[in-house]
Amino acid sequence: MADLSCNFVGIRSPNPFWLASAPPTDKAYNVNRAFEAGWGGVVWKTLGIDPPVVNVSSRYGAVKLNGQRIAGLNNIELITDRPLAVNLKEITEIKRLWPDRAMIVSLMVPCDEASWKYILPMVEDTGADAVELNFGCPHGMSERGMGAAVGQVPDYVEMVARWVKQHSKLPCIVKLTPNITDIRTAARAAFKGGADAVSLINTINSITTVDLDLMAPTPTVDGKGTHGGYCGPAVRPIALNMVAEIARDPQTHGKPISGIGGIGTWRDAAEFMALGCGSVQVCTAAMHYGFRIVDDMIDGLNNWMDSKGYARLDDFVGKAVGNVTDWQFLTMNYAIKARIDPDMREVRPVPHRLAKTLRTRQSPGKRRVRFRRGDR
Repeated sequence: MADLSCNFVGIRSPNPFWLASAPPTDKAYNVNRAFEAGWGGVVWKTLGIDPPVVNVSSRYGAVKLNGQRIAGLNNIELITDRPLAVNLKEITEIKRLWPDRAMIVSLMVPCDEASWKYILPMVEDTGADAVELNFGCPHGMSERGMGAAVGQVPDYVEMVARWVKQHSKLPCIVKLTPNITDIRTAARAAFKGGADAVSLINTINSITTVDLDLMAPTPTVDGKGTHGGYCGPAVRPIALNMVAEIARDPQTHGKPISGIGGIGTWRDAAEFMALGCGSVQVCTAAMHYGFRIVDDMIDGLNNWMDSKGYARLDDFVGKAVGNVTDWQFLTMNYAIKARIDPDMREVRPVPHRLAKTLRTRQSPGKRRVRFRRGDR
């Protein structure tokens, strides 16, 4: 079996599958269940400075594919609405119970040095392995000068990353917002400020649907709605592109990246890792299907690595980066075209017969009728 153990900027976990900062990581009960299911690590739901925020209800909307599968999820939930002391106590307990799992704490506080200097020692005292700076939340907190309001200004990204490295010994991961013209500028700023890694993408600013009876965006709160953060399978192509842009940028090439955005299978994870991600974070899929999906992710990645001869994660992490290029560098005289043989006999479709009756003996004097669909 391939070795799935992960060492990401000194953060060790038995596999690269982490739960992203979100509702599934908001309390000890959930995180304990996640670790029992086999997740390699969690990013604890974003902490702030008391008093806690107040969340509204409802908080979620969805875009469905053919009325069934969730293609994308929209949320207007803010950071944790639980007291800071309660979160810190539970983080300490969980890390003590699960010392081999990665425990990263997501943080969002006002954009001043004193606030970061205040909260960082308390997080260190929990035994956490690292902090993740939430510079991506596009709703609610950004209107308060935090979240994406910081992540969209490279100078602020660099400044806060530098504060965190000055006032904490923990590895620092900067979570980037996709709501920006060029993701590379924010990544460059993060590393310039001393960040150990970046994670991306955070949610995309969106209004997913409109309730045509209430004439308001969904989710609707007392007849009104607002823009929220979009995630899920539909954002994966956007996330892959942004990861690739950072991985192949000469200024950030080879820097550690934690991949986020619509990951729901082992193949999704492998694609992010092939583009340079040392770990991956999952949210929507865990909310949709439950914590046990990590079993399939672990087994699938193991089997694929064995079939390819990859003994460890580092054997294929970043392996696809060199094949990502700009359009003008593609080979112009290379083409893949269908070959049509005009001499082949034309095959016309046979009318579809809905069913064919097959008579089978059940017992003397009795007959059972069976229908088989799809005969042509």
